Amino acid sequence: MSRQQLPPQITKVTVADRQSGKSVVRYQVRADAGIDPETGKRHQVRRRFRTEQEARKALARFLAEAESGSFVPRKDVTVEQVCGDWLDSLHWARPTTLAGYRYNLAPLRERHGGLPVQKLTRKHLDDMVSALKQGGTETAQGRRRRPWAARSLKRTIETTSMVLDYAIERKLLSHNVARAIKPKAGRKRKVVTYTPAEVSKVLASLEKDRDGHLWFLALCGLRRSELGGLRWSGVDLERKTLVVHIGRASAGGKAVEDDPKTEASERTLPMDVEMVEVLRRARRRQLADRLQLGEKYRDGDYVACNENGTPYHPDTLTHRWAKAVKRAGVRHIRLHDARHTCGTTMHLRKVPLAVIAAWLGHADASVTARIYTHSQDEALREAAVTLGEVVSSRVIDAG
Repeated sequence: MSRQQLPPQITKVTVADRQSGKSVVRYQVRADAGIDPETGKRHQVRRRFRTEQEARKALARFLAEAESGSFVPRKDVTVEQVCGDWLDSLHWARPTTLAGYRYNLAPLRERHGGLPVQKLTRKHLDDMVSALKQGGTETAQGRRRRPWAARSLKRTIETTSMVLDYAIERKLLSHNVARAIKPKAGRKRKVVTYTPAEVSKVLASLEKDRDGHLWFLALCGLRRSELGGLRWSGVDLERKTLVVHIGRASAGGKAVEDDPKTEASERTLPMDVEMVEVLRRARRRQLADRLQLGEKYRDGDYVACNENGTPYHPDTLTHRWAKAVKRAGVRHIRLHDARHTCGTTMHLRKVPLAVIAAWLGHADASVTARIYTHSQDEALREAAVTLGEVVSSRVIDAG
């Protein structure tokens, strides 16, 4: 049987072996791989292989990829370059969203930023996840990270996968090595809320707290960002309405303002007599500060500000909340959990979920249902007592 002739794209060449220096035979493939999407020029691939069989398989693959438009030429674009380009492409993203993506990608950029993205492997990502899970990795600022929770690891892998998908779109990669990694999401943090007795203790302590009106509003369901962005121009003490329409959040350590995350978040809330009085006292206090400082007062119309009118950084609100609940003599819960306390209280009082959703600014009542279908421990105990009474009465009736 005669030997099969080599296709014109494969030539037999003699080259010097890199290790021994001796002459060896190699099979060189030179094939048209289609148009380079970035340069618009026709791309030609040239690769060498040890055996004729390897060369024939590679040629068939190159031709098929050129025909389908999926061929990826060799390029030295680094992981850092792809991450930076992807972040720059997110013109639609909110500052807080971008800050979250940067945080998620930080370990990848620190460990493998200089690596050509085409050389990034599944092993690189597996080792990165293991290191983050164990703790002790160093940030770009020289800080030591604590062990990352499952939810944080999941977000990092998901963000990495989005970056690699972007690289595939740019014809920098042929496949996404992050897709096969399926980290567990971990258990969702259980919603923690105050009992009615604890709410009463907090409210009783607010009169002497300069920021008491903020904690009152938090317990009435406002988010931290909504507290920070609230303006007096949106508070109508005569008509008893409060307009939530600006968010002030922390992005990369800086305070940024933006429109609410959803249309439902932008809302006008009715105020009862107590809320009006709480805000009226706070307004009088700030006007007194302004009168005392005169031109030194920075009037930005913020409801949440210090003595000279400067708006609070969102993280400052968190720190001041922690001090406030400590002074009140109650256990610490997150500032966001004050909002959950509002939702839970409404739910236990049988306020319709659609109304709770509208009050809290949820885009969908299903979100509200998912969060507040639980009850506080005291409510569960009351339910058990009620159930016990029903069961007992059935037993008596049956007897």
